[in-house]
Amino acid sequence: MTLVHKKIFERLSNVPRHEKCESYLLFSEEVILGDGFRAALYFLGLAYCFIGLSAITARFFRSMENVVKHTRKVAHMDPQTKAQIIRYEKVWNYTIADITLLAFGTSFPQISLAAIDAIQNIGNLYAGGLGPGTLVGSAAFDLFPIHAVCVVVPKNGELKKISDIGVWLVELFWSFWAYVWLYIILEVWTPNVVTLWEALLTVLQFGFLLIHAYAQDKRWPYLSLPLKRSERPEEWVPEEVVKPLVNEYDEHSETVAINEDANQNIFYSFPAPSVDGIVYEKVPGSEEVKDPHVFQLWKEQFVDAVKLESPQSRKFNTTCLWLASMFWQLLLAPWRLLFAFVPPYQIAYGWIAFIGSLIFITGIAYIVSKLTDLISCVTGINAYVIAFTALASGTSWPDLVASKIAAERQLTADSAIANITCSNSVNIYMGIGIPWLIDTAYNFIVYKEPLHIQNAEGLSFSLLVFFCTSAGCIAVLVFRRLTLGAELGGPRIWAWTTSVYFMLLWIIFVVLSSLKVSGIIYR
Repeated sequence: MTLVHKKIFERLSNVPRHEKCESYLLFSEEVILGDGFRAALYFLGLAYCFIGLSAITARFFRSMENVVKHTRKVAHMDPQTKAQIIRYEKVWNYTIADITLLAFGTSFPQISLAAIDAIQNIGNLYAGGLGPGTLVGSAAFDLFPIHAVCVVVPKNGELKKISDIGVWLVELFWSFWAYVWLYIILEVWTPNVVTLWEALLTVLQFGFLLIHAYAQDKRWPYLSLPLKRSERPEEWVPEEVVKPLVNEYDEHSETVAINEDANQNIFYSFPAPSVDGIVYEKVPGSEEVKDPHVFQLWKEQFVDAVKLESPQSRKFNTTCLWLASMFWQLLLAPWRLLFAFVPPYQIAYGWIAFIGSLIFITGIAYIVSKLTDLISCVTGINAYVIAFTALASGTSWPDLVASKIAAERQLTADSAIANITCSNSVNIYMGIGIPWLIDTAYNFIVYKEPLHIQNAEGLSFSLLVFFCTSAGCIAVLVFRRLTLGAELGGPRIWAWTTSVYFMLLWIIFVVLSSLKVSGIIYR
């Protein structure tokens, strides 16, 4: 046995056995069950919560699309003809929408989890472990697995590139600076301690990111890089093609436009009158709806939620695929029924559905935090290991779904990749900054003491590993831009090779970080 093996064996041998966990989730009788059985149940519950997060993200993304499509009516006078000219302008700037709506919204599970962890530990001189650990692990998940998925989403040979490379560089700078700043706080400025001013500066830097990104988008002098922007689509998400909808039960159905103006096109399909009356169906592609149809759409959400058989499942020609689809729909049914209470995204330009989705995300994040505590309690696994592995991956699932949808539906790679880089910034500036601000403000007022960080050395080590592996990730993206002309897509073999490479970087980060916080390796 080598010297290294002996040290690892001695370290593992000295790990104390954890005491029986007396905490429970729903019933006190849970403690009677064996630790192994309880751990399996809690892991299944955690996985089911992640399925719920995935389901609500699709609704969140659709509501966000409607928010971004909101236009305002602008009237001005033509100086020559003196005629009034009316045009419609976008309310939201694309860059700001990517950072605030997309990145902030998809990072809401991590932010909620960290805030809940901070509130639960308020009055404690030591910060909770789940928040920072989850957010650092989430950064790695965002950068590696999500890039790995997005790079293979385009069809074979299809290339999707970043149209505004200047904005991406600004977002990338603030993303990396966020983790440099975190390392400075933990190891350089005030080692193992966070003061009120450090927490406040962390939150304020999110505002600096918004200003700098907007300045780059508008090409403000002295604040922007002199880089040209390639042609960018007018719409944040291209309109879906409206196809005539034929009722599968009546071949004489027809499609009629019932409402059309400069901002919206609404199409409904109805069959010839029958004994059942007229049945209206929403055709994919319509984005807005007038008030009389709101309750009809809301009703359809509940009807769709209880349907187990989808149009796609009817096309399966094998029993196994059909049964697998039915089983998956059965798993989703409770979540779909719960999320049907979120108002349709066509109301109020999607804002009500947007806020409602975030409320549900917060609730699921709270349940996830409780399950994670219980898993750590019954297994004795270090809370940090669970935080930046299983918990980070699960809470980052909305990021993955949103980036994948953006890579599929958008004509460029801007939003898909911006969601990754900006989510990492949001994780630090808001996800860690706000909880630290809550705890440091309370400790400063009550105890006149700063906030101490548990296992700060382990977090710092994870940051160093993240810096090294992320450099390899960005280098490959730059190489793809120089050789293929785009960051996403391309020939299938190169897309999959890039995807596997990104996943290997993530595995390296997870393994090294887990060994460090478990005390098996030393810096």
